[in-house]
Amino acid sequence: MTTFAELGLSEAQLEALRDVGYESPSPIQEQTIPLLLQGRDVMGQAQTGTGKTAAFGLPMIEQIDPADPEVQALVLTPTRELCIQVTQALRAYGARKGINPVAIFGGAPIRDQQAYLKQGAAIVVGTVGRVLDLISRHSLMLQSCRYLVLDEADEMLDLGFLEDVEKILGYTPNGRQTALFSATMPAEIRGLAERHLYDPVTVKVEAATLTIDTVEQFYLETKPAEKVDALVRVMDAERPGQAIVFVRTKIRCEQLYKRLRDKGMNVKALHGDMSQGSRDGVMLAFKAGRVQVLVATDVAARGLDISTVTHIVNFDVPTSPDVYVHRIGRTGRYGDTGRAITFVEPRQRRDLEAIERHAKTKISPWAEGARVPPAPAEERPHRHRKPHDDVVANGDFRKLIANGGRAAGIVEADLVHAVASHAGLDGEHIRNVRVLERFAMLEVPASDAERVAAAVDGTAVNGHTLRVEPARP
Repeated sequence: MTTFAELGLSEAQLEALRDVGYESPSPIQEQTIPLLLQGRDVMGQAQTGTGKTAAFGLPMIEQIDPADPEVQALVLTPTRELCIQVTQALRAYGARKGINPVAIFGGAPIRDQQAYLKQGAAIVVGTVGRVLDLISRHSLMLQSCRYLVLDEADEMLDLGFLEDVEKILGYTPNGRQTALFSATMPAEIRGLAERHLYDPVTVKVEAATLTIDTVEQFYLETKPAEKVDALVRVMDAERPGQAIVFVRTKIRCEQLYKRLRDKGMNVKALHGDMSQGSRDGVMLAFKAGRVQVLVATDVAARGLDISTVTHIVNFDVPTSPDVYVHRIGRTGRYGDTGRAITFVEPRQRRDLEAIERHAKTKISPWAEGARVPPAPAEERPHRHRKPHDDVVANGDFRKLIANGGRAAGIVEADLVHAVASHAGLDGEHIRNVRVLERFAMLEVPASDAERVAAAVDGTAVNGHTLRVEPARP
């Protein structure tokens, strides 16, 4: 087995890896790290969960001079969630060298991000829109950027960001080193690589966690007008622990969510037209297990890695075999067996056959006789109830004050996560989060303020112990 030391990483990086508990490189790390350390451009085809952040992040940190205040590396991400995730990983990898990456994304105060950049940022991780915004304000200068990463490029394409990505690339030096990662490689992404990467090496790795070998696969033929009723019937028969229902469009996502909600299901929607705060809240609630069914579009569900998902339902037939595998690979994780059910309209039988052929899999007809054993009666009302906090009355909110801020390396997402995980409060019910230099503020429902403060007080965030108390009325 190859070790990280054999890949050419410095002792400081090896120590950082030991700090975070990494023992041996994943396949994409094993193939990519030596190439990037040699200065080669890389085009990597890899899914979420393969370890690609370390694959590009470790060589990046090797080449960064922490004494140089200029922006030396830029990582472009399609979403705020991925931006925060990558920043936290790079912060851990760079801790031994004193490198503290700056995250810039929409939905957070731009003045705070301008202040971070002004203080000096060797590595910047940012969403496409906010990066362009800060470039236009002359707050982000990329003339010294010699290392560029495009992470999840196909999602940037899906979200319509490719033209803006091209603009950002135009602000970086021609002699930079570039790495592009994408789960799929449509023609537009290949064209982007041909225009902006120099003699790239292609690395293709399948995600071990996105396997369909552990997923039982079924299809259910149904007429379009009967699909919602069929979904309710499937849910009643299968009684999933947690399920993701995939639909093709944002409008369809919202419509299906409302119909399932009106039928009494514990359900949330996740799509690109939702506000960032709403998306954060839904993601946190689903990850915490407080939501049973998530209706989602493919783009919005990127990056969801939740071991408790027992069922995937393709309410709309996936557009390609790659999308099918990516969708159903979100269940059957970590040794568990998952179940995937695809709804097929009579005219879509050929689409299903194409998926079976190209994904080299067999999809069986679904029947109620194939359902799992019945859950105890006392579980059934719990599984289908709407959570008490599904609707927050437009009542009073109360401010909480925490003693940590930017100086302690805390960002808005850290506080939301701390409150959600330690106090069990849905992210939708946390608002007006502000992180200042030495302290932070957020608002929660007044009825929960004392309980939340007590639950979060004393917890550690990025090595800093939070002290939290409600503000005086």
